[in-house]
Amino acid sequence: MPESIYTLFSHVLPKERLHDSEDILRAHASDETEDLVFMPGVVAEPNSTSEVSELLKVAFENNIPVTAAGARTGLSGGALPVQGGLMISFMKMNQIIKIDTNNHQAIVQPGVITEVLQNEAAKHDLFYAVDPASKGSCTIGGNIAENSGGPRAVKYGVTKDWVLNLEVVLSDGRVIETGANTLKNSTGYNLTGLMVGSEGTLGIVTSATLKLQPLPRFNALMLAPFNSIASACTSVSEVFKAGVMPSALEFMEKDALLLAQKFTGNYDLKVVAEAYLLIEVDGFFEEDLMPQCEKILSVLEENNCGEVLFATSSAEKDKLWFLRRRVGEAVKSESVYKEEDTVVPRAELPKLMEAVKEIGGRYDFRSICYGHAGDGNLHINILKDELSDEVWSKKLPEAIRELFKEVASLKGTLSGEHGIGFVQAPFLDVVLSSDQINVMKSIKSALDPTGIMNPGKIFS
Repeated sequence: MPESIYTLFSHVLPKERLHDSEDILRAHASDETEDLVFMPGVVAEPNSTSEVSELLKVAFENNIPVTAAGARTGLSGGALPVQGGLMISFMKMNQIIKIDTNNHQAIVQPGVITEVLQNEAAKHDLFYAVDPASKGSCTIGGNIAENSGGPRAVKYGVTKDWVLNLEVVLSDGRVIETGANTLKNSTGYNLTGLMVGSEGTLGIVTSATLKLQPLPRFNALMLAPFNSIASACTSVSEVFKAGVMPSALEFMEKDALLLAQKFTGNYDLKVVAEAYLLIEVDGFFEEDLMPQCEKILSVLEENNCGEVLFATSSAEKDKLWFLRRRVGEAVKSESVYKEEDTVVPRAELPKLMEAVKEIGGRYDFRSICYGHAGDGNLHINILKDELSDEVWSKKLPEAIRELFKEVASLKGTLSGEHGIGFVQAPFLDVVLSSDQINVMKSIKSALDPTGIMNPGKIFS
């Protein structure tokens, strides 16, 4: 690495928080996206907004690419420094600044681990509902960058629904607030909404004001087996039509659950059905649960469900959620893979699953499917297995484009919660018109005129 890039930033941070050693650069060269590696030129660890501002001023003046990173748990390559340059790690900016119990708000730095915030809020009988599978390691800043969701998004929404206000450093080092710490705000453009999900391409979040709500203390969890993937998928929309709003409704095909068992070593559950729905309901009172469960059971029976397993203890619930949350890691341990984060109207899930398997048959790839069925959000994991490098790099993109066209025909889109990042950028035109893309590029140019902010992401 040229010494000059390190020297450029050496007056901003002390040497113990500015790194150019091979081991640290390599540790920051990947996230959880496939097996991709891109080396940054230097890694900075600021601990304040003012330091982030100074770093960006130097980068702006010297036209140096900037990539922001948290825990690097992303699955679309959003935190990959594809053009090298400066990587800003926010793992030292990890303070919960305030839990405001009077207004049900939290003010946090971007490096706060999502589950840490959830646990701290719960101490005050409050609830932060954004619940990614990687909640024990992912950060609030990363969640904001990708507009993360998770199992409980079906009832409680995704990150954008919980963000009130952001402190953001722009590409030239200026610092702005995007909104106000109020539940309602109709003052000018919605800059907060613009920043959430922008993947660090418009600015870098250094503080967030988030909504909290009273903690629902009771929940019930059931695992429903189906001998038909189509029946499982059809049941999803029928549950909502019956007037129930589950706090989570997850789909796992048989192979997804088997891989999770293999990966975790947890074989307590006998997996024989072709597909499973993991369904949770919650409430503030225990008596709120059974009426919801009874309606759901009626729907499941009408759709040829097998014997439903009720998790009756916290330990049983934890085991089921542990398996579900480890599916992604289990797939990665099995093979090099590509994960598509498709989302369609939930009633179209049966057609989407049918298309996935049909395309897989024609292109000779194995897929493992699971996801947030209540949102119509299906994670399609395509495994490399024994496919040749040539097929993987040249033929598979054709299959993925064909799959995305099917998604578009079902009125769906490319990503529900993982973002576009680096790996999905070549397919953006499948679901967005040239006019839509050009509007986005105009916004990008206005806020990042020199193009240094997370280059190579979203737009191919």
